Amino acid sequence: MAQTSQDPGPADSGPNALLSRRALLGGVAGAVALSAFPWTPLGRIPAADAATTIAPPPSFPAGIELYQQTFQNWSEEVTVDGLWTCAPATPDDIVTLANWAHAQGWRLRPLGGGYSWSPVVVDPGTSAQVVLVNTGQNLTAVSVTPGSPASVTAQPGITMDNLLAALKGAGYGLTAFPVMGYATLGGVLATGGRGTGVPAAGETPLPGHTYGSVGNLVVSLTAVAWDPSVSAYTLQTFQRTDPRIQALITNVGRAFVTEVTLRVGPDQRLRCQSWFDVPATEIYAPPTTAGSRSLASYVKNSGRVVCIWFPFTTSPWLRVFTPAPTQPWTSRAVSSPYNYPFNDIVPQSVSDLLSQIIAGDAAATPTFTAAQMDAISAGLIATDSWDLWGWSSDMLAYVRPTTLRITSTCWNVVTSRANVQSVVSEFFAAYSAQLAAYQAQGLYPMNGPLEIRVTGLDQAADCQVPGALGAQLSPLRTRPDHPEWDTAVWFDMTTVPITPGDHAFAATMEQWIRSTFTGSYGAVHAEWSKEWANTPAGAWTDSAVIATAIPDSYREGQAADDNWDTAVATLNALDPAKVFSSAFLDNLFG
Repeated sequence: MAQTSQDPGPADSGPNALLSRRALLGGVAGAVALSAFPWTPLGRIPAADAATTIAPPPSFPAGIELYQQTFQNWSEEVTVDGLWTCAPATPDDIVTLANWAHAQGWRLRPLGGGYSWSPVVVDPGTSAQVVLVNTGQNLTAVSVTPGSPASVTAQPGITMDNLLAALKGAGYGLTAFPVMGYATLGGVLATGGRGTGVPAAGETPLPGHTYGSVGNLVVSLTAVAWDPSVSAYTLQTFQRTDPRIQALITNVGRAFVTEVTLRVGPDQRLRCQSWFDVPATEIYAPPTTAGSRSLASYVKNSGRVVCIWFPFTTSPWLRVFTPAPTQPWTSRAVSSPYNYPFNDIVPQSVSDLLSQIIAGDAAATPTFTAAQMDAISAGLIATDSWDLWGWSSDMLAYVRPTTLRITSTCWNVVTSRANVQSVVSEFFAAYSAQLAAYQAQGLYPMNGPLEIRVTGLDQAADCQVPGALGAQLSPLRTRPDHPEWDTAVWFDMTTVPITPGDHAFAATMEQWIRSTFTGSYGAVHAEWSKEWANTPAGAWTDSAVIATAIPDSYREGQAADDNWDTAVATLNALDPAKVFSSAFLDNLFG
């Protein structure tokens, strides 16, 4: 979705006509400037440079590049100055680092692309005795093994864009994956990264594919783990039938994976049709009145749906992806990802509205969200993008890191497919009611879109390994006590991070969703990479949710020896010194 220097846009565009959405938040005061460059980490200072401001790590291993760099997460809500970061060249370097950290009483935090909203990498309370381990500089190898079944083996620092390109070149692909291709594979696996999609009516799932998380395709992985027989950290490989792998696939940053092998299947051609004239009241209608333009109906017919609704507008941006082996005559063929360049630029009039909101004129929010939707509908027409056709990676990757730096609070509801329309209808009604209640008080905490997706769950058999075990901390784990639950509905609420009242609003919705989708109706999980455990004080501040609700959501319906507590015990056994932990993760995992 980026407007780059190689993609100048319409002939009449220019610094005064179109502005990078990302630049809108270049300063807390809402300064607006043209920017055509991807987001990159803040500048580094080599360890030997006199400009460093903190003491170097004691006896740091020679030969591993070390530098000082400020860490900042995607939404800029977690910023920690002056952390040491290193760039190991090989997996053996990480073993060396782990044993050094263990001896010195320091900690290591895996660092990929940094495209996360949550503090799973670094939290604001991070102490000085931490070294970030940059995987994206050197640990990026990938190789595809063709055949039936086929697989891909890759290191954690490879971006999803490069992974998908390697697969596409060999004739393979994934059914679902995160839309931001700049994210690294290690981060996607650690947080249970997923995409959108369930089997459409009459669709036969392709072998080597999954409708669950990317991690559900893991065949084996290698991690740095404690070996009690030699009293040291070593590289250890875990197969999908090893119970210990269940804690490592989705490890929430509590382990360091150096290589992973994923099952893959043949690539698919998809058609993506966009609509912006279907009212939200139809898409999210109660089941008793839902018709052919309800979300459940689109899911039934195509399986893959993304629905983006801007608060206070009438109709969402609805994208429907349908498997299509041959090009429909009305579709435009594309051969690369990121096919919505208009979504990464904002007309001057819209940027002015955002500046007003940031400056304190919250009442401009309805006009602002309507202008955003108008820009999307106009962009779809101007760029001939309302009906596209191409390979899976070209259709499903569409968010560049230059997009607007909004914050995101996200949960899923694990339920049966028959309940999809009920779930979305109830959530939309509650969300709309809260918007109206806040508006009546002159408050507009949500100025970004509500995004809804529907995915399958992690069916372990999808990886085609006999006896494969499921990821214990995946938000898409199945529930043995509810075999009818085969679907997850994802609700992603977004807003500009500095918007007054956003955390109070999120807290209210989190309490509602956790109290509504219970019992035989469904279960709720937070998305690890987003915001959760909200109180008016901020995200990740609800101690009851962190200590009880989240762990219980991974205990309920699971065997006593195969649940949250099992995963925590495994992670502690593989890393008893908690070298790969943090204050935040210590609090989360106890």
